[in-house]
Amino acid sequence: METFDLVNRAFSLQSEVFDKYEEGNEILRWMRSKTRDHLLRHLKESDKVLELNAGTGLDAVFLAKRGIRVHCIDIAHGMVKKIDEKIRQNNLQELISFQQLSFADLGNLNETSFDHIFSNFGGLNCVRNPGLVFEQFNKILKTGGKVTLVIIPPVCPWELLLLLKGNFKTAFRRLHKNGIQANVEGVIFPTYYFSARDTLRALGPDYKVIELRGLASVSPPPYMENFPKKFPRLYKCLAAVDERLSHFFPFNRWADHFILTVQFNPK
Repeated sequence: METFDLVNRAFSLQSEVFDKYEEGNEILRWMRSKTRDHLLRHLKESDKVLELNAGTGLDAVFLAKRGIRVHCIDIAHGMVKKIDEKIRQNNLQELISFQQLSFADLGNLNETSFDHIFSNFGGLNCVRNPGLVFEQFNKILKTGGKVTLVIIPPVCPWELLLLLKGNFKTAFRRLHKNGIQANVEGVIFPTYYFSARDTLRALGPDYKVIELRGLASVSPPPYMENFPKKFPRLYKCLAAVDERLSHFFPFNRWADHFILTVQFNPK
């Protein structure tokens, strides 16, 4: 519970600068674009989506403008406030609903029976045991429904390259079994890393893999936001190669993030 309080405080503070930071970060914009392309391949206009750790509502608004209903939850009161503002600004009250809620408490959802559950950009990396979240999906996801998770894995090639500079701390930071301490807006809280195998094991046998791809394995991670400015042609080349290789091993597992879509078919 203490960790959730810290996450609430950290991301409430970040909510004030989050959208502006993404606008100025070409890598982050590209990653979100690729995630949305992936997600749309697995959605129908009639679907009802539960978005976990919905942030400021960027993806919810994107989906709602395409006629898809979204129920957003986020633990951070600052993020929920931004979602509310976006709903009113875009007149999307009929398509987006929201509540401040941790993904560890899905039994307290205001709505149930979803066609798709979505979690973007490593929100689930804030929990030590994601299985405690996933076991709740079975009660709220329709049979045949899908789950799309964007997770931060233990191996990122760009971070391993830092070994060449002697930066062992960053190169191996994701490999700590007990996670590391993340710093968001000056608030410190634990973060954990999960492989695709870890994630599938935590989901359990009722979930079948539909699609798995890497996100920023050949191209640099978003905290290297100056890379596209210094090397624009090289960055575009790396991003193009990234897209071509993202579905193949090991590029669909070793990356800054991976995107996993599974289908729920209980036995």
